[in-house]
Amino acid sequence: MMWSFFSRDSSKDFPYDIGEPVAGFDNYSIWTLHKAKRKATQEEVSVFVYDIRSGSDTKCELAKAALKRLKTLRHPSILQYLDSLETDKMLYVATEAVEPLGTFFTKLATDNVQKGLYLAWGIFQITRALSFLNNDGNLRHNNVSAWSVFVNASGEWKLGSLEYVAAADGNPMPPVKIPVTLEVYDAPEKNDQSKLKAATKCSVDMWGLGCLVWEAFNGVLRQRSNLKDIEHIPKSLQSLYCELVGASPSNRPNPADIITRCRKPGGFFKNDLVDTLLFLEEIQIKDKAEKNRFFSGLTTHLENFPDNVCKHKILPQLITAYEYGDAGSAVLAPMFKLGKLLDEVEYQKRIVPCVVKLFASTDRVTRSRLLQQLELFIAHLQPPVVNEQIFPQVAHGFLDTNATIREQTVKSIIHLAPKLNYNNLNVEVLRHFARLQARDDQGGIRTNTTVCLGKIAPHLHPQVRQRVLVSAFIRAMRDPFPPARVAGVLALAATQQYFLLNEVANRVLPSLCSLTVDPEKTVREPAFKTIRGFLGKLEKVSEDPSLRETMEADVHTATPSIGNAAATWAGWAVTAVTAKFYRSQSDSSRPRPPLTGRNLSKPASLEQPSSSSLSTTTSSVTSMTSLEHESNDTSASASDYGNNDWDNENWGEMDDPSSPLAATSNNGQLVTANALNEVRDGWDNEEWGSLEEDPCEEEEQAEQEQQQQQMARQSISSTTSSSQQQQRPLLPHQHQQQLQQHELNDLIEPLAKLNSHITTSPSRQQQATLRPKELANLSSSATTSPTTPGALTNCNNISPPSAHLNNSMHNANWNSDSWADGEFEPFDDPGSGNSKLDEARRKREEKKLQRQRELEARRAQRATGPLKLGAKKL
Repeated sequence: MMWSFFSRDSSKDFPYDIGEPVAGFDNYSIWTLHKAKRKATQEEVSVFVYDIRSGSDTKCELAKAALKRLKTLRHPSILQYLDSLETDKMLYVATEAVEPLGTFFTKLATDNVQKGLYLAWGIFQITRALSFLNNDGNLRHNNVSAWSVFVNASGEWKLGSLEYVAAADGNPMPPVKIPVTLEVYDAPEKNDQSKLKAATKCSVDMWGLGCLVWEAFNGVLRQRSNLKDIEHIPKSLQSLYCELVGASPSNRPNPADIITRCRKPGGFFKNDLVDTLLFLEEIQIKDKAEKNRFFSGLTTHLENFPDNVCKHKILPQLITAYEYGDAGSAVLAPMFKLGKLLDEVEYQKRIVPCVVKLFASTDRVTRSRLLQQLELFIAHLQPPVVNEQIFPQVAHGFLDTNATIREQTVKSIIHLAPKLNYNNLNVEVLRHFARLQARDDQGGIRTNTTVCLGKIAPHLHPQVRQRVLVSAFIRAMRDPFPPARVAGVLALAATQQYFLLNEVANRVLPSLCSLTVDPEKTVREPAFKTIRGFLGKLEKVSEDPSLRETMEADVHTATPSIGNAAATWAGWAVTAVTAKFYRSQSDSSRPRPPLTGRNLSKPASLEQPSSSSLSTTTSSVTSMTSLEHESNDTSASASDYGNNDWDNENWGEMDDPSSPLAATSNNGQLVTANALNEVRDGWDNEEWGSLEEDPCEEEEQAEQEQQQQQMARQSISSTTSSSQQQQRPLLPHQHQQQLQQHELNDLIEPLAKLNSHITTSPSRQQQATLRPKELANLSSSATTSPTTPGALTNCNNISPPSAHLNNSMHNANWNSDSWADGEFEPFDDPGSGNSKLDEARRKREEKKLQRQRELEARRAQRATGPLKLGAKKL
């Protein structure tokens, strides 16, 4: 028992599991290098092993001397010591996980920009380590080569193999090295005693550094004569290299001077990678402005940096800089870009906790950058994390007073939707979307809400989808902002597989037909195309009713096939809308061109998408119910808009004459005027032109109308006064004529505007609109005029009252349930200009709306707070 206790292997007490040795290293060292893992944490390490039993006393002394130096020397560019164990048989030294540079050379990529930057960083590190030994420690390494340098997981070069370290002021003779393969790296003065007098404290190490430089660009050195070949050494380094391998020891530079020379502009150590890594090492002493400038420009350089350096060196520094420093939101872009290099386990451990913490930030810049880069890390977030920790923070952005945050919050739902639960997606998100569509004052946000709703349509619950989509897209088609109407049309086409055929016939097609006379050609074209598609679909079902089930297969399906939509006639709409949102000024700082042209150009919302878009079948969701809803009042709480509010918000039916849009949707110029008003909010990226009339012309017309009204009132008053002077007892038929005269006076004011255009008999166009019975009454009233002909004479003697009354009756007939043969008559074309009364009414409405817009503009100028997105800078 006692013998087994004393004879047990003491290496079992070493807290590391030693693995396989690294091939080739033992040919250049007294040690064997093994891969190993820490028993407690399975962390990868390296273990240097020296077999005392098979070695000589000289080798044993060198091994123990190396262990002593490694324990006492601490520097970022010197191999990191972890632990050691000495027994009567073996000597173990544990360090950070590394591999010899001599074997690492085979893993370097071919000559390119990345390799040049990386080699400069590696040589810089070894030069810095030698400067520390020679100048600060007053020591000589005496064994610099590719086999005394080790590379860790971060790609950093570490100086090791400290067996021959000696005092700088001691014997200048280079030591005898074991094994003999290391003699190829000996300085020439070792064989020429006369040159030893000129040796300096760093001359031997500088020779070794020259050998290392040659090996970095040519591979492992096999014989000393190869050092004369400088073909592959960069030109910026050739002069320095010649000094390092010069025959005279006194001409070899000090390592501190090398760093100074090569760090100047144009020097070998002056590049993006070295600058970046040195900044990160000194980040604690940098001020906030310097950090912001550094992180803002870092993302563009990361492509040229080696992956291992980015993953293990730069990324941890970025995370630390944000969590414990004042780096600010500028660090997010490079941090998320580098996060793609991590595997799933590492990402969950290192990035996800940081992301959750960042979403809780109240800083708007941080939240904005998080939302912009959501697609870079959303795939790594688990649904419980998204629903419980991420989405509640994101939802605050729907109510933000800053338009940029609201817009980016809407766009972020595209990436979040697949991971949201039923309540968050079908209740919370749609409630906010309804409010934004009804009340947001930014046309771009309303447009992008429509696009977003279309894109997330496949993720919505079938019942919610059926109740919301059609109403939402119809509202979008009535929005005063042209891109919003385009988005509504394309959304209907792209999501057509979710609509019942009854809805298509009764709601979708009537709404699309109203857009066939839209002032914007970019709205009319997709409207016609979509109408043809829906009609073709209905026609197929009419010819073969068995196709109805196939056409409506996806309506009640929780996970519809996205490919089906792209394969049908609506595939063009899917391609047109799914890739890009409407580009608002929050996305681009490009200056907006002046609205001077009268030709409308293609809106930015119709830009061609990228072919990589596979997100969903969609398009968009929203539209204004009426011009009255186009207000800046955002005081309504999101809680006021539930799931049912998509219908309660006056999405409207086309056959509803009471709807405010029933009139405005048919008035092309009125819609255009409001659309231009929306464009001038600053959301236009291209020249939309102007369709408004000259304000001077409108003022002249208003003055003329007022003069005509005054003349009409004077003529009527003079007529009535003369009739009152000749009063006598009225006969029954005379009393009836007097009542007609009062009714005539009530109609004089609106008819006065037509004073200069109406003749004593109806025009041909007017006659075309009157039924035969009305024409007979008109002719009889012209021949058998009332007993007060003066009144009619002063009113240009005509039957305008009768024509007006008949026109009113004609309009009423369109709402009646009776469709007798005698009541079908042609109606006036609103663009023909024959209805002067409608023209006058339209102008009054335009003036009223213009005054409202001017008042709103004045309020906006007086308002305080953050600058509205899209506002022009003076």
